[in-house]
Amino acid sequence: MRTISFFVENEYNNREVLHFLRGSAGLSVRLVRELKQVENGILLNGLPARTVDKIKTGDKITINMPDDEIIATPTEYTIDVLYEDEDLLLVDKPALLPIHPSRNHQGDTLANAVSWYLAKSGKSSTFRAIGRLDIGTSGIVVCALNSFCAAKLSGKIEKEYTAIATGVLKGNGTINLPITRPDPIKIIRAVGNDGDEAITHWRVINGNEKITMLKIKLDTGRTHQIRVHFSHIGHPLVGDRMYGKESEIILRQALHCSDVRFIHPITNKKIEINSKLPKDMLGLLSNF
Repeated sequence: MRTISFFVENEYNNREVLHFLRGSAGLSVRLVRELKQVENGILLNGLPARTVDKIKTGDKITINMPDDEIIATPTEYTIDVLYEDEDLLLVDKPALLPIHPSRNHQGDTLANAVSWYLAKSGKSSTFRAIGRLDIGTSGIVVCALNSFCAAKLSGKIEKEYTAIATGVLKGNGTINLPITRPDPIKIIRAVGNDGDEAITHWRVINGNEKITMLKIKLDTGRTHQIRVHFSHIGHPLVGDRMYGKESEIILRQALHCSDVRFIHPITNKKIEINSKLPKDMLGLLSNF
């Protein structure tokens, strides 16, 4: 069980417990509903509380979240842990490892590997990846170990990617082109006027006469956004078989989530985590 306590600020004086939990504490409607069904799920100054109870400045509100019941089947797989505490686990996903189980991947995903890692230390948690990476994309995945932290971090993580594109680009730029799904049955995306807004910022950090290494930030998080945008402007990522062409040097698209920054949902401290480029990307500039 994870226990988190909050103290009531003056602006919530004489208001209901529910107003504080949904407002200042930032709990989702779903989590509040679940806590109401748990014995001692919500406490006010150490005593069981109803969401309609009135509170005053300085009161202590405590939530007790029970352990998750549904977790991915643990599968032994060594993962590189970049950061860990009671609420968060940041791991370095290798390329070609799926994040979530699917019809074609049962037991061989990051979710299974994380379950195994947690089980070794007597922990268990539903796999809650904040955001996702394509199977061929490597790099940092932020996992919340409870629903409170998952809700607080949703849309609040700043990510930076390192990519290697074909051709020569110079300086920096922004690609602001909407992305659509031409065929609802297929996963492939494309730039299209009827699509959703998609904004990609890029800057060059290295390169040669054939390829360019880039740092990339996104204002939006559309499926395959980076891959679609650079393919559309004539610079598909090296090794991207879906939006460019395959490579004899790298077996997947040259894309890596290299940096994440966010405010910790419990401690309010700034967290900055970096991941080194994997070997298959490091060797491209010298071997291409």
